Amino acid sequence: QVQLVESGGGLVQPGGSLRLSCAASGSIFVINTMAWYRQAPGKERELVADITRDGSTNYADSVKGRFTISRDNAKKTMYLQMNGLKPEDTAVYLCKAEVFAVSVGRLQFYWGQGTQVTVSS
Repeated sequence: QVQLVESGGGLVQPGGSLRLSCAASGSIFVINTMAWYRQAPGKERELVADITRDGSTNYADSVKGRFTISRDNAKKTMYLQMNGLKPEDTAVYLCKAEVFAVSVGRLQFYWGQGTQVTVSS
């Protein structure tokens, strides 16, 4: 069994910062690509950023230069540093990971439950 748990969301004023974390646990042999997605009310889920096991990153155009994705493989944790937040960044932020779990015996995608980020004055 693999679990992904996000934390760090909250209410912040425009221009503010937040740091999200996504911690993986369970019978994990290896974690490949990890990613942050977000979903705002009435909108489709969209990719925010992703990061490979060796640290290569990719960002949505809307967050380039403001958000930074990183990971600590030893801690099985991924982070999203969000600076210069805008009201349009308001959404539930979810993490996704491609994991080889010992109990499953193959690569499989897992999702966390999400953490709410609200940017408002």
